[in-house]
Amino acid sequence: MTATPTIVPVRPGVRALLILVGCEARMVVRDTAGLVVPLGLPLLILLTSAGSAGGQVVADGRTALEVFVLPLVITMVVAMIGIINMPSFLAYYRRSGILRRLAVTPVSPALVLAAQTIVSVVQTLTGITVAAGVALAAFGARPPADLAVALGVLALTMAAMYAIGMMVAAVAPTPNSAVAIGLVTFFLLGALGGMFGGRDSLPEPLADFGAWLPFGAAVDALSAAWTGSTISAAHLLGLGATVLLGTLVAALLFRWE
Repeated sequence: MTATPTIVPVRPGVRALLILVGCEARMVVRDTAGLVVPLGLPLLILLTSAGSAGGQVVADGRTALEVFVLPLVITMVVAMIGIINMPSFLAYYRRSGILRRLAVTPVSPALVLAAQTIVSVVQTLTGITVAAGVALAAFGARPPADLAVALGVLALTMAAMYAIGMMVAAVAPTPNSAVAIGLVTFFLLGALGGMFGGRDSLPEPLADFGAWLPFGAAVDALSAAWTGSTISAAHLLGLGATVLLGTLVAALLFRWE
């Protein structure tokens, strides 16, 4: 009697992930608005502000370009890609049934999520590198006084913004609604975080509240890292709480179909 061989399903590995990353990258490149706006708009703000801000010393020998403009531009790049771009792709995949179909194949939908996250992180780092490179090369800006702390804050900021983006992807039924919800969330956080002229112009309760929210907390923490000052615990707590809350809500609400 011949025994029936047991078929063990082969789970996709690194090669499958790399293929998906390549596919995701091509889709991002083809999405002209999604590629240009998150990189071009912050760079435009930098270019229009750097001339005057670069010659204005505000703290510890640092210019307004280093203390205010660059932290704001970096935070904008991270927020636009994490809150607006990434959720729209995931909502499209769910709406079109791609995630549902992948669920019955060896390629887990989670692998698509990982690939999209990798591509958006690369896009974010590209935007930050371009903005910082222009500021340093063309306008004489200097690197952060504490580079390691600045990189740590950047990583925490990216985690917070991506956690918000995953919440948007979890509740948005369509790609258009994901973009709409992402835009509203981005502008609300940005307005309370000082994107439109600083929090000093806001009523005091709103300004204090905005300092706890991820956009304002990220700008203030990056600004402190640039000058070498001590980062407020409130800013780190605000970013950390966003990561935990966003991840929990997204895990509870996200559906593959």
